Amino acid sequence: MERAPVRAPLIKHLALKVGLLLTLTAVLAVGLLVYVLYARGAFEPTQTVILLADDAEGVSTGMPVTFSGFPIGRVKRLELQDDGHVRIHVAIPEKDARWLRTSSQFVLERGLVGGAKIRAYSAILNDPPLPDGAERTLLSGDATQDVSQILARVKAILANVEAMTAAQSPINETLQNARTITGRMAGEYGVLEGVLGGPDKARRVVDALDRANALLASLQGVSLKVDQTLTRADARLFGAGGVMDQTERAMSQVNAILTDVRASLLKADAILKEAQGAAANVNSITADVKGATTDLALLRAEVDDSITKVNHLINEINRKWPFKRDVELKLP
Repeated sequence: MERAPVRAPLIKHLALKVGLLLTLTAVLAVGLLVYVLYARGAFEPTQTVILLADDAEGVSTGMPVTFSGFPIGRVKRLELQDDGHVRIHVAIPEKDARWLRTSSQFVLERGLVGGAKIRAYSAILNDPPLPDGAERTLLSGDATQDVSQILARVKAILANVEAMTAAQSPINETLQNARTITGRMAGEYGVLEGVLGGPDKARRVVDALDRANALLASLQGVSLKVDQTLTRADARLFGAGGVMDQTERAMSQVNAILTDVRASLLKADAILKEAQGAAANVNSITADVKGATTDLALLRAEVDDSITKVNHLINEINRKWPFKRDVELKLP
């Protein structure tokens, strides 16, 4: 019996190629693992911050630590101490450690929805940087602690709402009054009828306003007449050729006449002085007295004439000027 001939393999060096493929696959897997570790910061230099807490519920290894909403580190491991407190080791890359200062605070927040979160707060960025291995107390910000108080307040609010929406509540009475007022406002006099309570009172107010408008119109006419009268009086008193102008001219004449009177009085004084000097000479006193008497008679006539002119001018001023004054001139 003859053996079947052995066929040559279809792919040359198949074993070598399979080995290369397996080797390449292993290299790619290792490279991908290294890349993933690098991307997750496994090879990045870090510093450690130890957080001390009474309760680590909700905290797990790998939990991020955020600052202003950005992750700056991760929880590396948890330790339970002999006194019952928890030590949380947080690894923070050195490039992100600049956000942590000696005054920084770490808060563990547990919300009603979602898991716990560790947040870092740095109020003063000018403080010294947080050293490696520093220990900080982890504060708790549990939102469920206030649930009972919130429920009590909600119950009180619901009770107040129920009291406000009752049939005899002040709000319902106020709404009823508002409905009544708006119904009145739909009447003939609108808002006036709604505010005053009826159409009669609103009509009285409208009538009073009409009378007031009529009175204002009458007062406006009177004001115009008064303005016209004052204008004419101003023109009569202070206009060209008016009372003030005539009075000014009369006062000028009075000043001129008074000047003449003063000159006459000065002459009389001189004559009297001459008469006193002449009294020393008894022989010539008769002639001097006669001459002085003649001069005094003439001077007296001049003074009387001047006074007559002044009286006539003053009477003319009193006749033209509305303010009368009694003027009396006395001879010396």
